[in-house]
Amino acid sequence: MSEGKFEYLLNTKEKQVEALLTPTVQALGCEIWGIELMSQGRHSRLRIYIDRTDGVSVDDCEQVSRHVSDILEVKDVLQQSYTLEVSSPGMDRILFNADQYLANVGEQIEVRLNYAFEGRRRIVGVLAGVESDDALGQVVVQVEDEEYLLPLENVQRARIVPRFD
Repeated sequence: MSEGKFEYLLNTKEKQVEALLTPTVQALGCEIWGIELMSQGRHSRLRIYIDRTDGVSVDDCEQVSRHVSDILEVKDVLQQSYTLEVSSPGMDRILFNADQYLANVGEQIEVRLNYAFEGRRRIVGVLAGVESDDALGQVVVQVEDEEYLLPLENVQRARIVPRFD
């Protein structure tokens, strides 16, 4: 499945910020896991999740934050006032793109929906797969002996439910 089918998961501004910052974040030895831009009146919050194969340290977050902040200031991508946060995706990581959904098949996830699906706006179950019969795709979530095909355009947020075995 191509990532292009999931492009609506990020808004235009988030895509622009991700494209601008990816080379710098990669040069610092990390990758961008995801970006959230949340407007709060005249002030916004830009949250950048970074990851790396051997784990993310506080120093990594600080270093990425410093470099990213400079780039955003010079490029003036965000015209409004904002707070920048850089963090690890954590154990309860949000899924932002097709590769992340596919890499986490078999994990328990919590899905919050924009609109109720069969009377529910929150579904917790095992990520059983991703279907791509249409232009947007669907996430398959197994809840006990029921399988839900949730259109990704209706997914507000999906995150991994950590296991503490």
